[in-house]
Amino acid sequence: MQGAQATTKEQAQATGTDFDVIVVGAGISGLSAAWHLRHRLPDTRFAVLEREASFGGTWLTHSFPGIRSDSDLYTFGFHFKPWVGPPIATAAEIQAYLGEMIDENDLAGHIRFGHAIETADWDPARQVWTLVARLADGSQRQYTANFLWMCQGYYRHRQGHWPSWPGMADFAGKLLHTEEWDPATDYAGKNVAVIGSGATAATVIPEMAKTAAHVTMVQRSPTYFFPASNVDETAELLRPLDIDPAWTHEIVRRKKNYDQALLTRRCIEEPDTVKAELLGAVQALLPEGYDMRHFTPAYPPWKQRLAFVPDGDLFAGIRAGKADVVTGEIARFTPEGLAMADGTQVPADIIVLATGFNLCVLGDILFSIAGAPINLADTVTYRGMMFTGVPNMIWVFGYFRASWTLRSDLISQFVCRLLPHMKARGATSIVPVLRPEDAGMPLSPFFDLEDFNPHYIVRGQHALPKSGPKPEWRHTQDYWRERDELPNVALDGPEFQYGHRATPAVAAE
Repeated sequence: MQGAQATTKEQAQATGTDFDVIVVGAGISGLSAAWHLRHRLPDTRFAVLEREASFGGTWLTHSFPGIRSDSDLYTFGFHFKPWVGPPIATAAEIQAYLGEMIDENDLAGHIRFGHAIETADWDPARQVWTLVARLADGSQRQYTANFLWMCQGYYRHRQGHWPSWPGMADFAGKLLHTEEWDPATDYAGKNVAVIGSGATAATVIPEMAKTAAHVTMVQRSPTYFFPASNVDETAELLRPLDIDPAWTHEIVRRKKNYDQALLTRRCIEEPDTVKAELLGAVQALLPEGYDMRHFTPAYPPWKQRLAFVPDGDLFAGIRAGKADVVTGEIARFTPEGLAMADGTQVPADIIVLATGFNLCVLGDILFSIAGAPINLADTVTYRGMMFTGVPNMIWVFGYFRASWTLRSDLISQFVCRLLPHMKARGATSIVPVLRPEDAGMPLSPFFDLEDFNPHYIVRGQHALPKSGPKPEWRHTQDYWRERDELPNVALDGPEFQYGHRATPAVAAE
């Protein structure tokens, strides 16, 4: 990691602004893209432009107490760099892992920090994207690239979703959001109310309960929790055998993916059985007689993401009397805390909103073609990674029912197959187009909300591209299908239209 940080000055002084490929974002998806370009297409001129002052994305910007992954690092980590720590890792551990990867693969010189891209315009004649980036010092810099690889994530960093309740201004204590965490917050010996019940709440509550007087999770409705040991038995079995760490990593990674596929299938085929198993695992970790309505969702498993609880630490706080749960509607904030609609009072010195984030589509960049604005809601997605009518752009939007990185790696492999194919054809652009047989195809929202409906998707669905009923025009959440389909996509299929840079006219003598 030292080398990755030490090169920041040299990067700031770099003057090159014309590239074959520009990757937007230096989080885990952008670093996957950079690794694949570096190793699979070593002659490609590329740069990674990152808004923040360092790499890591979520693991850099999130600073609330206890921040950790909610996916195992065997599948959330890279396939090419073995993970040797516990399955669920802290932000610091993930940052160290990413920093090592940057150093080991000489990627630091390709990354330019402090670049917030404001506009991106496609020039059909020159076949290039022109990007305008706002630098940390307030100045602007212009870049051009033939191909854009959007790895900027899917929510607005440092800006949480703030629901509105009556009386919020009346609260006399400290009110803050986990996405906008103030590191100076002192909660030792205080009564804390955490509003929310997802993975963030399950992360922050056990950590705060260590020193707070008491922490109350206030939820409108329950979430499915999946408590398990933060030790992988397969990895622990293989490590003492002096096996190559890469082999151990691959074996555990494959087993994790197998187990995840099995769980997903069971959630679909036998939801009542899986629900009973999940609730039974939680009940076993709670005090005898604890009201299970606080942990019994009204929807079937996998309608929203399961929240993993390593070593059951959330429930340990409840057993110790350091935490509890209140379920219901918040009627209003009071000077002393929260008043629930059923009359329950929740005293609080600090109220923490763990109420999610706001969807951010393509980094809120203003995109255009020949100066005409692009409205992504008017496009149809090609396999959740390209847009009809938009040339030379790949978008990484990962999985929710499997680790995000699994899809970013599949997309990286696709791009590193696509770019040489374009070169072999002599093409300088590719754009997805609806085929004649797609005429009149019924269009639907990007996500099927009957199948998967987290609140930020519901709120932001209007800004996303449309989907069609055919596999080419959908973003599937099925990694196990895509790992077979994407490597075999026919790049000369009728859903792709290739273009060429205009030949300059020769003046007549």
